[in-house]
Amino acid sequence: MQQRSGDEGPLDHRRPPGVDDATVEAVGQLSEALEWVERARGQLYSFHQLLGHADLLLGEAVEQLREAGHTEIADRLAEELIGRNVLEGRWTFQIVEEFDRLYHDAVVAAESRVRDELVAGRRHVFES
Repeated sequence: MQQRSGDEGPLDHRRPPGVDDATVEAVGQLSEALEWVERARGQLYSFHQLLGHADLLLGEAVEQLREAGHTEIADRLAEELIGRNVLEGRWTFQIVEEFDRLYHDAVVAAESRVRDELVAGRRHVFES
């Protein structure tokens, strides 16, 4: 990353010539929205991992119930809970994939396109 002299920040974050305050602020707002979308996406990955871990624990509990002689209960729990969809017809990884395909990828592309069109593709111009 190139640095300008003094404390004005890196060149790739500097406002391009001719770009007004309102444009910089609007693009900054769009970039902040993308950051919140990324946080939401991270929460979906956490959701996926948390439920995957819960499913493993359920499987272990089923095996422990079998070993303790509670085969009928273990069989019922295995049938009702292990590998169960969390939404109709979808496992958690499918939720993440659908979010990426339908929403996340569109927001990322739009934010990048607007930055390219209005601030020469530079990131964090508003913050700098």
